[in-house]
Amino acid sequence: MVPRLSLSPGSARAEKRVALVIGNGAYENVARLANPIKDAGTLADMFRKAGFDWVRLKTNVSKLEFIRALREFMDAAQDADIAALYYAGHGIQAGDMNYMIPVDAKLTTELDAEDEAVSLDRIARALEPAKRLRLIILDACRDSPFERIMKRRVAVRAVGGGLARMEPVFADTLIAYAAKAGSVAEDGAGGNSPFAAALVENLLVPGLDIRVAFGRVRDDVLKRTENRQEPFVYGSLGGQSISLVAAPAQPKVDALGGPKSDYELAERIGTQEAWKAFLTSHKEGLYADLARAQLDKLMQSESKPTGSARPQGAALATVDPNALPKPAAAGGPGASGAARIPDTCGRDEERLAKLRPHASQSWARDELKDIGQNTTCDRVRSQAVLLLVDPPAVSASPPISQAANMATPPGAANGVGF
Repeated sequence: MVPRLSLSPGSARAEKRVALVIGNGAYENVARLANPIKDAGTLADMFRKAGFDWVRLKTNVSKLEFIRALREFMDAAQDADIAALYYAGHGIQAGDMNYMIPVDAKLTTELDAEDEAVSLDRIARALEPAKRLRLIILDACRDSPFERIMKRRVAVRAVGGGLARMEPVFADTLIAYAAKAGSVAEDGAGGNSPFAAALVENLLVPGLDIRVAFGRVRDDVLKRTENRQEPFVYGSLGGQSISLVAAPAQPKVDALGGPKSDYELAERIGTQEAWKAFLTSHKEGLYADLARAQLDKLMQSESKPTGSARPQGAALATVDPNALPKPAAAGGPGASGAARIPDTCGRDEERLAKLRPHASQSWARDELKDIGQNTTCDRVRSQAVLLLVDPPAVSASPPISQAANMATPPGAANGVGF
């Protein structure tokens, strides 16, 4: 399923979107059109792929069927955020009005358009209930044979090719013509008209604002028709970006905390792995620059030969002794803490091993942060930080008994804790 429309990065509410698609090609009183039925089917599929909640496809409709389809569409749009209508077929301008022509129209005079065709104003009213976007797409600027057979009853009432310019009455409305006002669109010799083919290729680009998408449609059609046909869009929208398909969700790096606290933790560990882990979560800013400097300094220092062997990173480890817990003596107060370190490392490693499969879960992450901040073992601390930055795949929650065991600090039973 294609992701739903997202009107803003923080939008959590699902948008309801509805679409009506009409294709008229089998005209009863003039020659038939080859592509409108195919174009309508293609656009209906496009809206379905975009995840629209309600899509209706109507083909070769009469005047009555056209009006009924608009009424049904208006009902569906009552609680919709987005309403879109696509029409392919013959259209005509009579005076300053535009009409979409049903298949049963005769139009022997220019006055018949009011009775036998459906005005663009009537179509726009069907989209009025939509709250966020009203989109009308008209592939109806083809060279109409009705203009040649109609008798003029009123000399000043012009009947011309293409459609007349129309600025929408309702806010947040776009009306897209296959060809700009007063010009004629091509029906197309292939599977779809040039306009329909360009719509499908550009409107479903994830995260692409619809205004930019129609700009690409224009460029595409001009190229396909060798500049003979220029689509045009009338109307305006607000400042929010609107796309028919939401942009893919970006992976979120779960930082350990703020840059300052994470920097302090990496500084306490003092290894290359710790600084690299910090820079994975914080790529820019003052602390990132400081971390890179620390990492460069550490790498240069460790590349120099030394007179005695020592663990990697030990020379520049900047562990704050006041921040580390005072190890408890096994034999009571005053006993040496050095003997306790190997045992503490072993217990922390065992604790870390239990948490590793669940490192993506919040309860385990709290435990890992506690280990990273309080363990006296550099290797355990480094592994805890790396698990926080790059946890393994989410696993099922552990049994209640196991979670309880993990939540209890090792040694709590005999009075020894961290």
